[in-house]
Amino acid sequence: MAAIPFDLLRLDDLLSDEQRRLRQQVRQYVAEQVLPHINPYWERAEFPQEMAFGLKELPIMGGMVSGYGCAGLDALSAGLVRYELGRGDGSIGTFYGVHSGLAMGSIGLLGSEEQKARWLPAMARLEKIGAFGLSEPERGSDAANVLTTARRDGNSYVLNGQKRWIGNAAIANYLIIWARDEAGQFGGFVVEEPQENPGVQMRPIGGKIGKRAVLNAEITLQEARVPAANRLAGVRSFHDVSRVLAQTRYTICWEAAGIAAACLEYALDYAKKRQQFGRPIAGFQLIQQKLVEMAADVTQMQLLCFRLAQLMAQGAASSEMISLGKYSNAAKARRVAALAREILGGNGILLENHVARLMLDAEAIYTYEGSNEINLLIVGRALTGISAFG
Repeated sequence: MAAIPFDLLRLDDLLSDEQRRLRQQVRQYVAEQVLPHINPYWERAEFPQEMAFGLKELPIMGGMVSGYGCAGLDALSAGLVRYELGRGDGSIGTFYGVHSGLAMGSIGLLGSEEQKARWLPAMARLEKIGAFGLSEPERGSDAANVLTTARRDGNSYVLNGQKRWIGNAAIANYLIIWARDEAGQFGGFVVEEPQENPGVQMRPIGGKIGKRAVLNAEITLQEARVPAANRLAGVRSFHDVSRVLAQTRYTICWEAAGIAAACLEYALDYAKKRQQFGRPIAGFQLIQQKLVEMAADVTQMQLLCFRLAQLMAQGAASSEMISLGKYSNAAKARRVAALAREILGGNGILLENHVARLMLDAEAIYTYEGSNEINLLIVGRALTGISAFG
């Protein structure tokens, strides 16, 4: 990777010394522990557990959740963490995002004090791993209308239904299942040690072209029993879950920007070194055009992320603002990664040059945390006052 990460408008000047130190810690971990080793895991579609669990040495677990051993990061710092993980590898970033953002975020935002004290400390130490079960085989974008049910039976709830694309599920100690109870009320139910629950069956999802080194599963719940005390206390409707999704969707804007920045860095470094017709290809007009287009996109992505961070810190970031960020950055990451692949030519399809892996991970970002079509329509509804879905 290029020695100096891309920052054309000197946004680094806006960071505090503490934010720079945190960014450097994550950047160093990625450079030393992730980049030299990730490609074989990605190629084998194998989870690099030691590499992922090594993140516990960084002060980042729980993201913006405070207390109970969690990092309590400000919005900009939380974004910088996802940016640096994105510059390294999407699978590691997703492992962290699911555990720290979706699972710990759900408990931190929606759990009672007793539930936070019971679950968060071990999760902050990465002694217990979290997963987040919302998407279903028939309910992806329409997640508010989940088909999974929760029936009260004495001091327990009994869960029935299916979940799909659940990251970290195979290694999870705490699996949060989102379901509707008999009154139609939305709820989050923490299944502890799901692999040991006879009502929980998991099937790994293979054959992925992106995010290959993170584990995803399809889950079948058949009379899966969980204690009533494991129902998250602060959930009354899907709107409550949307608070968690807004925070994680915000960090995905940063992940997309990190992936795009890495692709630009690799392409620029390659173009300066690659010789054709007796000169570096960086001296040719068509290559410079691609590089400038990539630089413009990455800079716009960074600026959008920094502004969203300010709004998040003020509590003023609306769902349409975050959706605009995700829609724009996911699309730009896809385009920047494709241009980087073009600049590397045939070498661009080799894993050893990293761009191919990042390009395919950008494809996953385009769809997860709200597909780009759905995020577009959220912004469209804000602009027009008319909903085109739901």
